[in-house]
Amino acid sequence: MAAYSCALSVVIPTLNESSALEHTLLSLQAARKKGVQLIVVDGGSEDDTCDLAQPLVDILDTAPRGRARQMNHGARLASGESILFLHADTMLPPDILALLDRWQQSKTCWGFFRVSLSGSDWRFRVIERFINWRSALFQLPTGDQAIFLRADTFDRLDGYADIAIMEDVEIGKRLRADHGRAYVVPAPVITDSRRWERNGVWKTVWLMWQLRFAYWCGTNPSELARRYQ
Repeated sequence: MAAYSCALSVVIPTLNESSALEHTLLSLQAARKKGVQLIVVDGGSEDDTCDLAQPLVDILDTAPRGRARQMNHGARLASGESILFLHADTMLPPDILALLDRWQQSKTCWGFFRVSLSGSDWRFRVIERFINWRSALFQLPTGDQAIFLRADTFDRLDGYADIAIMEDVEIGKRLRADHGRAYVVPAPVITDSRRWERNGVWKTVWLMWQLRFAYWCGTNPSELARRYQ
């Protein structure tokens, strides 16, 4: 068995994610056997999310609803020297430890993955290419890109801002300002395209750009969350 220097905790916030979570957690069991700590923090699911998670994680806990709050709670429970924040419908590459070992050797404090969308529609190839180009250029990843960082760096940042939406953009701005460029893992995570399929591909793209622009203009994140829902 290869020896890895990356002691990693994976924090997954959930809310009614029974349709996606089990598949994600099953894909992480090989990494778990190699020492990766899996933490699920639930925000009050009304389905069987917690029942599905229980046998597949090291820690299952609850926190007040809100992705930022749940991720901050999970980070407080984490024992790894590095923390990766993963959405419940996003699949990490199978060689996650080897990939993050290379990050450790780079001496950068934080990073994220390229992203691929699960659907076969050609429009998803356009969207994922644009997301990857934009995030690499501006160093502002989305939460779907599995942001990771050293635990002590996260502590110095005081975690995610307690806002209803855009917590990924907000922490990305602080990381970029305080710690410089991110390490971008070339292997992509695969995130579920259900949001685009359910609400319409271009309609969803347009909504997300509207929300980002409104956030940049100073709109309250609570209002943005209302629009998103």
